Amino acid sequence: MINAILVFNNHGKPRLVRFYQHLAEEVQQQIIRETFHLVLKRDDHICNFLECGRAVPSAGAAPGLRTPPEALHLFSCLRSLFGGSDYKLIYRHYATLYFVFCVDSSESELGILDLIQVFVETLDKCFENVCELDLIFHMDKVHHILQEVVIGGMVLETNMNEIVAQVEAQSKMEKAEGGLSAAPSRAVSAVKNINLPEIPRNINIGDINIKVPNLSQFM
Repeated sequence: MINAILVFNNHGKPRLVRFYQHLAEEVQQQIIRETFHLVLKRDDHICNFLECGRAVPSAGAAPGLRTPPEALHLFSCLRSLFGGSDYKLIYRHYATLYFVFCVDSSESELGILDLIQVFVETLDKCFENVCELDLIFHMDKVHHILQEVVIGGMVLETNMNEIVAQVEAQSKMEKAEGGLSAAPSRAVSAVKNINLPEIPRNINIGDINIKVPNLSQFM
């Protein structure tokens, strides 16, 4: 299961945060901070995942696979929050953004790396050369794209074409609904712009004089 998806820039500013279990705001911020400091220290030539089981790996383990001492506190926090014993941080670094998935032992490292790639390529196709600003100013659309990929911590779709098709269909529906919601205001504007013939202000019927009010004040 996917427990959390974090996207932050090279300075640790979160651009997309999705936890699939309810956590207090201060706990979420703590996880984001510790995750950022953890992946920032890792070189680009080592593997893109960190895992922590019940036991601390021996000092002779390969550098790319050994759990750094500073990661132990974070994994201990994850175990206490989500339950279980085995958790992995799987990430990719693109330009100014880190995409980090926190998953349990049931998820494949290579599968999640491919899923991150699908998510990023989908963003790139939807936004035409996606950049960090797109995640800032189009947050609703980014969350919608993510929901087409992962929902409730489970992988929903991995075919980029299917994901893009669903996003485009949703965009068309929102535009249609926007047009319907604007119809009443357009109708009122049209009524206001109707040129009515001049209505006489005084109507005399025999000895009766009727004064007609100025209707323009009600328009």
